[in-house]
Amino acid sequence: MVIGIPKEIKNNENRVAITPAGVYALAKLGHKVAIEKSAGEGSGITDSEYIEAGAVMLKDAKEVYDESDLIVKVKEPIKPEYELMKEGQSLFTYLHLAPNPDLTNVLLKKKITAIAYETVQRANGLLPLLAPMSEIAGRMSIQVGATMLQSYHGGSGVLLGGVPGVLPAEVLIIGGGVVGTNAAKMALGLGARVTVMDVNKYRLSYLDDIFSGRLSTLVYNEFSVAQMVKKADLLVGAVLVAGAQAPKTVSEDMVKGMKKGSVIVDVAIDQGGSIATVDRATTHDNPCYEKYGVIHYSVANMPGAVPKTSTYALTNLTLPFIINLAQKGVVNALKEDKALLAGLNTYQGKTTYEAVAKSMNLEYLSAEKALS
Repeated sequence: MVIGIPKEIKNNENRVAITPAGVYALAKLGHKVAIEKSAGEGSGITDSEYIEAGAVMLKDAKEVYDESDLIVKVKEPIKPEYELMKEGQSLFTYLHLAPNPDLTNVLLKKKITAIAYETVQRANGLLPLLAPMSEIAGRMSIQVGATMLQSYHGGSGVLLGGVPGVLPAEVLIIGGGVVGTNAAKMALGLGARVTVMDVNKYRLSYLDDIFSGRLSTLVYNEFSVAQMVKKADLLVGAVLVAGAQAPKTVSEDMVKGMKKGSVIVDVAIDQGGSIATVDRATTHDNPCYEKYGVIHYSVANMPGAVPKTSTYALTNLTLPFIINLAQKGVVNALKEDKALLAGLNTYQGKTTYEAVAKSMNLEYLSAEKALS
């Protein structure tokens, strides 16, 4: 099989979808890995390292798409890449289709076999390809939040951990999954007062246990979140519904009641955002905007800011799936691996992930039926 690795072109996206170790493993099995020139530079990987591992370097993305059976990326294709995809091609990347009808329509029209990293799911509910980036985004949410609280960014001028004699900042994290857990870990490490809210009482019990009571936990409901938001210096939106648009957990009126100079970091922006006033994705070039006196940070590819860490964390987990797809062929690999099958979002012009279909009122066909 020919596996194509184009260079990422989303704003400040410096990750790359494969490392030299991945190239070596695939080449050793007899597969061709075609990589766009300079695709790895942002992650500190040179073309010569790829060539030494067995890759074929191509001059531009068009050549990569033209030659490849399976395209492997980090982020979803954006408009300049739509015309490059060939009808019937296979695509393996983060897709986040629920809030993106334009891309969904292109994938359906071109009959792309589109497998989304974020919906690959094991029988125990684990999302193995989302977890490493969620860990990074959760940790980064506190780093960027602490920075945005500084007065020269428009923040309230509060030091997250305080100092002796001065209270630390109040951090509210809505969502106790992988993002929320890692955000809590960082915020506690910096000395902040941390509260995590979630609808799942058992998850809150788990967090209380692993953090030995160092954080506060609260079951999410509309009344409680309204009270907590008023106190927060930093609010982290960390809610995930796999493959679906994120639910709005904080209303516009709640944001209006926040303290002037407080900060919102909405990690759920990839899935449409979980805070009502987060109405657009921002970029690393221009990451924030102010609304109702509150600083909003909603960068859609947060881990792209730390590409060296992110690339290796991601590819450690994607490589076994890529090898499986290459060795067995895409259709057979999907049929034999239930976790991979759960990642199938579009196939032969059909929407095969229910949450995506519902978000756009599209006809849904289960992945099992689509492949049968």
